[in-house]
Amino acid sequence: MDILQVQHLKKYYVNHKAVDDISFSIPQGNIFGLLGPNGAGKTTLLRMVTGIFYPDDGNIIFRGKKFDPTKDIYQIGYMPEERGLYKKMKIGEQALYLAMLKGLDKREALKKIKVWFEKFEMQNWWNKKVDDLSKGMSQKLQFVTTVLHSPSLLILDEPFSGLDPINSNLIKEEIFRLSREGTTIIFSTHRMEQVEEICNNIILVNKGKKILDGNLKDIKVRFKENIFKVGFKEAPDVFTSPAFDLLNQIENEWSIRIQNGYEPSDVLRELLSHNTKIISFNEVLPSLNDIFIRQVEELKSTPAFSDQY
Repeated sequence: MDILQVQHLKKYYVNHKAVDDISFSIPQGNIFGLLGPNGAGKTTLLRMVTGIFYPDDGNIIFRGKKFDPTKDIYQIGYMPEERGLYKKMKIGEQALYLAMLKGLDKREALKKIKVWFEKFEMQNWWNKKVDDLSKGMSQKLQFVTTVLHSPSLLILDEPFSGLDPINSNLIKEEIFRLSREGTTIIFSTHRMEQVEEICNNIILVNKGKKILDGNLKDIKVRFKENIFKVGFKEAPDVFTSPAFDLLNQIENEWSIRIQNGYEPSDVLRELLSHNTKIISFNEVLPSLNDIFIRQVEELKSTPAFSDQY
């Protein structure tokens, strides 16, 4: 079942189409990557999904019904890129206040705060103020206050900003754990390499438009270019072949592109016929960054895209 469906969503300003007819759906328990450069429309899209902005057109379906911000917001956790903590308020009181705003009673909120503070080694922070925290420490607090009420849909906008590698890994492990337990997560970022590591499905947006969406593995296979890396015990002399082109050679490793009409097995047979010892043979799938750049360049060449932007 899809926990969220976005149908032809639009949000226009005077001279700017922030979100221009975007549709996608997210299955329950999925880690869904919302990708695009700064200014692509990601934040506007998320603010409509959370009820902060109202769309100019289109529908948002949450758990099979039209999204009702006054009721459904209690099932959503939203960690915006621009953090929303009260700088002069004590951290423990702030966590308690935000948890109760999300519908928890005081006793339940205190119990959950204790669990999360211990997990993130924040037990001694209760009487500190946000002003006393580093950017990374305040980021951990923001994450905790976002998940305290156990939302069924968790929206994280650049959640690793300002975190060191240890705390980034801590947040990452919690994202995986929450997903395994059934929480659906939207992970918004312009860092494509993070999404490759974390997400199941993705949508790429640029200048308010959807460029592509789908399962991450399927997308990478769709854009593959028959490029392989071949590792040798000792690289042979370069030779010409109708089966492949040699793209690059670094010491005992070749990068090759297999020509249309030939299979990897054909290339292996030819390489072995030159008395070579092959120690690795792996297909190279394009990175998300490469796919995104290719798609943007293709869109720029279309008249409709060029006229609009």
